[in-house]
Amino acid sequence: MTKRYSVFAIAREAMRHHQGWERAWRSPAPKAKYDVVIVGAGGHGLATAYYLGKNFGITNVAILEKGWLGGGNTGRNTTIIRSNYLQDPSAAIYEKSRSLYETMSQDLNYNVMFSPRGVMMLAQTEHEVRGYRRTAHANALQGVETQFIGPERVKELCPIIHIEGPRYPVLGALWQPRGGTARHDAVAWGYARACSEMGMDIIQQCEVTAIHRSGADGAVSGVSTTKGEIACDKLSIVVAGHTGQVCGLAGFRMPIEAMPLQALVSEPIKPCMDVVVMANTVHGYMSQSDKGEMVIGGGTDGYNAFTQRGSFHHIEETVRALIETFPIISRLKMLRQWGGIVDMTGDRSPILSKTPVRNIFVNCGWGTGGFKAIPGSGWAMAELVAKGEPGALAAPFSMDRFREGRFIDESVAAGVAH
Repeated sequence: MTKRYSVFAIAREAMRHHQGWERAWRSPAPKAKYDVVIVGAGGHGLATAYYLGKNFGITNVAILEKGWLGGGNTGRNTTIIRSNYLQDPSAAIYEKSRSLYETMSQDLNYNVMFSPRGVMMLAQTEHEVRGYRRTAHANALQGVETQFIGPERVKELCPIIHIEGPRYPVLGALWQPRGGTARHDAVAWGYARACSEMGMDIIQQCEVTAIHRSGADGAVSGVSTTKGEIACDKLSIVVAGHTGQVCGLAGFRMPIEAMPLQALVSEPIKPCMDVVVMANTVHGYMSQSDKGEMVIGGGTDGYNAFTQRGSFHHIEETVRALIETFPIISRLKMLRQWGGIVDMTGDRSPILSKTPVRNIFVNCGWGTGGFKAIPGSGWAMAELVAKGEPGALAAPFSMDRFREGRFIDESVAAGVAH
């Protein structure tokens, strides 16, 4: 039984020089067979495993990770959490996710540092004003708490913003007060600890090299890995930018492309900004971390690649535009920069779906907005894997939508894909 974390546990361990802390999760050797194998130990894969156990009692589960736990996009994002999407299916799954974030620390007995500081999306053109007003009305119908606010309220919430810029004036913003941020590493670690406590096996440095099929219908029967053969009844592929390669091992293609997405942080400064600001006209967004760093992100690079870094010209474009809206950051030094590999679909909405191979399920296509969706994605994917059919949250995101032409268009219709 895993020890509970609490203020009393910290005091007790302090008295004995912190010698009694145990490992947060086990690192076992893989068993010969599991009911479910999940490929990918990032936030989405771990959340899928957690809700399989919590909601459906399925705990004979292995989570395989070719690198280290949470070392992919989960550890490389800018931690923004919001649910004010335009399309009904998007708003439903992201609002489920946002609500699960609110109680995640208590549910997992692990502090994920959820901070509901509020997220504002700036309207810097008349087109954006109309678009965000439309989204605010749609959110009201969806039961998502958002509002469109004027420039004076924007300045009140974020005093460092320059609302009268000649090229990018602030005409208002779509404001979600219950959005915010969380600690990305802690989300992965909290889910991993809970999964391990249920008896699930988290196996790192274990790359899947082949996917096996058997029987008259060619259903999945197991995988080959760098740590041996593992049989399974069901397989869930949750590997973000590498989805195409892993699905290729099973013999089918996916309608996604992989692109680098980069972010950076400045040197730490005193607190000056306690909200998250997204500026989609210039494709930049910024918040301030608990350590004082200004966390800055932008759009994807304009080419397909599998590199976990970004291009210098993209940093320049993003920062140059943000400086006009936030002059205070103009003389800050960049502390570090990194990138992730995002998986983009044609309509910039995710895929949670059955596949052409029976008992293989895929979760991908979150693009630049995957972190905010982790708990909702895991909740919906667990239901799909457990029952073999999607529930209400996952059903609209089936791969069939591309064949049927029922796209969930967030990038064009909503004016933002993040």
